[in-house]
Amino acid sequence: MVTLLKVHGSMNQFFILDQTLLDQPLTDDELKKLAMQMTNSTTGILNGADGILVVDQSDHPDVLGKMRVINADSSEASMCGNGLRTVARYLAEKTGRNSFKVETMYADLQVRQESDFATGVPAFAVEISPVKFDKTALPFDNLGHERLLDTWVPELAPGLKFSSLAVPNPHLISFMDHDQLMGDLLGELGARLNGENPYYPDGVNVNFAEILGSNRIFVKTFERGVGFTNACGTGMSATSLAFALTHPDLGKFEEPISVFNPGGMVKTILHESQGQYWIELIGNATETHQIQVDEALLHQAKVTTGQVTISETNEQAAYDQFISTIKP
Repeated sequence: MVTLLKVHGSMNQFFILDQTLLDQPLTDDELKKLAMQMTNSTTGILNGADGILVVDQSDHPDVLGKMRVINADSSEASMCGNGLRTVARYLAEKTGRNSFKVETMYADLQVRQESDFATGVPAFAVEISPVKFDKTALPFDNLGHERLLDTWVPELAPGLKFSSLAVPNPHLISFMDHDQLMGDLLGELGARLNGENPYYPDGVNVNFAEILGSNRIFVKTFERGVGFTNACGTGMSATSLAFALTHPDLGKFEEPISVFNPGGMVKTILHESQGQYWIELIGNATETHQIQVDEALLHQAKVTTGQVTISETNEQAAYDQFISTIKP
């Protein structure tokens, strides 16, 4: 039997699969089929999830493990900030270390245990990098600009300015008032840019944000490969940087920024050195369930309620209590 975890960061929900514990690691095709089956709210378990976080061995020096992110639609994301926090916690508890690096698709990222956000709400800080602004890193085209930073882009929407950066996941960001944020445009634009379109051929994570005050923002995300999500860690990180670059009177470097989202709240800290940017993302790493499953069912993508044994933790209640105390 294998133990999987149901986890979340700001209610961005995942299953963690540690392949180092398997007799035979899943092939890429098996991982894709498993992600589509398990994360589906109808065919999977525990009302599904946004993706599967795969833990593998890393052969990089001074790196504790490797994280892969398989989205609900079976696509693979280059990074996931909310997911990385939960993997950091998993590896910390597995190894007894509280500060180390984790290999991701494009970079080995520093992670560390932080003070609990509240009683029963463990928190971790993770590095978000590298940051790139050029259109080939995203990529985008046919928008009349080499770079988008607080730029009018009528091809996307009237009356809004957009910024676009890769962290390394590609993000498109716009700041707006509350009524616009709660309207239909995010869903419409997210669906358009993640289908066949002439602007972002590989799709893009779309983030709409409301400025709440000094070092305070609210972010909603339409995530590539997922759709609407309670929170997107790289999206909140990218939006925090765009906030400070385009509204320097309100968004500050080297100071905690409170980023509220539909699933809760995180903190970000922006750093710059010699023209290079990186971001610390600090937030909860909550484990809600342990799932016992026969390894053969993973290879067959047949992980259903009747085939597994599920144990619930008490951490969701603690997280809900924490959320009830915060106000955007």
